Amino acid sequence: MPAKRQRILWVDDEIDLLRSHILYLEEKGYRVTPVSNGRDALDLVSQETFDVVLLDEMMPGMGGLEVLEAIKASAPRLPVVMITKSEEENLMNEALGHKISDYLIKPVNPSQIFLACKKLFEAEDLEHGTTVRDYVRELGGLRAEPPSQLSWDGWTEHYLRSIRWDLQLDKIEEPDLRASHRTHLDDLNRGFSRYVEASYRGWLEQAPAGRPLLSPDILPQCIAPHLRDGRKVALLVVDCLRLDQWLAMEPLLPADVRVDLTPVGSILPTATAYARNAIFSGLFPRDLARTHPEFWNEVQNDNVGKNRFEEQMLTRALERLQLSPSGVHYRKIVTRGDADALTRQMGSLAARDLVALVFTFVDTFAHGRSRDAILAEFAHDVGALRAHLRTWFERSVLLAAIREMLRQGRTVVLTTDHGNIQVRRPSLVRGDRETSAGVRFKVGRALGCDPDSAVLVRDPHTFGLPAGGLLKNYIFAKEDHFFVFSRRRHDYERQIRDSFQHGGISMEEMIIPLVTLRPATDS
Repeated sequence: MPAKRQRILWVDDEIDLLRSHILYLEEKGYRVTPVSNGRDALDLVSQETFDVVLLDEMMPGMGGLEVLEAIKASAPRLPVVMITKSEEENLMNEALGHKISDYLIKPVNPSQIFLACKKLFEAEDLEHGTTVRDYVRELGGLRAEPPSQLSWDGWTEHYLRSIRWDLQLDKIEEPDLRASHRTHLDDLNRGFSRYVEASYRGWLEQAPAGRPLLSPDILPQCIAPHLRDGRKVALLVVDCLRLDQWLAMEPLLPADVRVDLTPVGSILPTATAYARNAIFSGLFPRDLARTHPEFWNEVQNDNVGKNRFEEQMLTRALERLQLSPSGVHYRKIVTRGDADALTRQMGSLAARDLVALVFTFVDTFAHGRSRDAILAEFAHDVGALRAHLRTWFERSVLLAAIREMLRQGRTVVLTTDHGNIQVRRPSLVRGDRETSAGVRFKVGRALGCDPDSAVLVRDPHTFGLPAGGLLKNYIFAKEDHFFVFSRRRHDYERQIRDSFQHGGISMEEMIIPLVTLRPATDS
């Protein structure tokens, strides 16, 4: 008998003739739900949970392959066994292209059906056990290397390995293992915050070649070389995209694309007004404020328009790099109307040497979750948010833009300004009424904070930030802390706890993807 009553959905227009087969499977301990057409099957898949679908290929109305395609669109991980009268190779190729788990040729007897289901379930159990053993072994290896000895490359390697496991653990039901992994990530973040606190000033004192590749380095080091070599480039900046979210999306790229991933660093604060402007200007905020005060003043005083000068910053940066590409196109995609307009006009951009596109959907969704109870339920934790963003990406204008830019023969460089972290622990801060309202970082005068949960920067210039006065301070939250004032503290805690925020110091916010995409045939 199976350890649990696995559920089988059997779809066949002659289901009434298969009663003996169904009884046989039920005697073996399975629960079988019979339906006679594809429409009813799809309704059930959307409403209930099944462990496998037995699907007849030849049915009147909605045929088996059409049903299969619809099932995979709504439940891509649900195993499907195709049952068919045909042995034609092209039919099997089409079915296998839709990722069926197995297929059987009619007529089938009850034992064949039983063995096909048993094989699937035992394979899942075997994969589950292997995943658990491999994770426990690798976790021991990760913990063997003292965090205090890690360099930037060491931290990015640890983070990559850890989030790849995060994606693997999404596939199995092991609450204790997930809790252990969460503790492991918390431990890593504690060490990473100490590392950044000790290293960040030194990075800014070094030449770009001697430090981690940071936000202001992306344009001169990752875009300019392609332009100098005469290649057309597309720079795609996806606001607030975490590295683990990109890894979940990456398998949806066209199969003929070569993908080169480099984890790079977001500057502090990990906030759009600072980090994204640093990408387009090629400057740290202190240098942007000094050389282009007209841009920085707008950032400081107008929260709505904090990134309205990105196109002008890009133009000035290209001039400073002594680049004069033939045609530069910048565009920000915020609304559905923006996306539709880009879709219509992408083909007309083929002659431009540089296309720079900013996509804000991920940031909008993450922040909207904090304000909307329905979105909060849809994205209640990191895994759920990641899954919904993957679904969005599959049919998004971003994926369409990647395909079109590659079709135009461009090198595509995709990155982000910063990531985000799900905050859980409040940290009390002190400041006057002019203190900024950030959840993960604050700017003000005579700020006070708990040094265990935040970094206080008394000299902003050493962190690449504009001083703006002798008493001006910055504070950055570490790990998963968020800032609260004593006034109405508990109301604010309830509002912010478990939301996704950015601006502070954590692996999730600071270690970001830089992805270079080329056709697989491109040398």
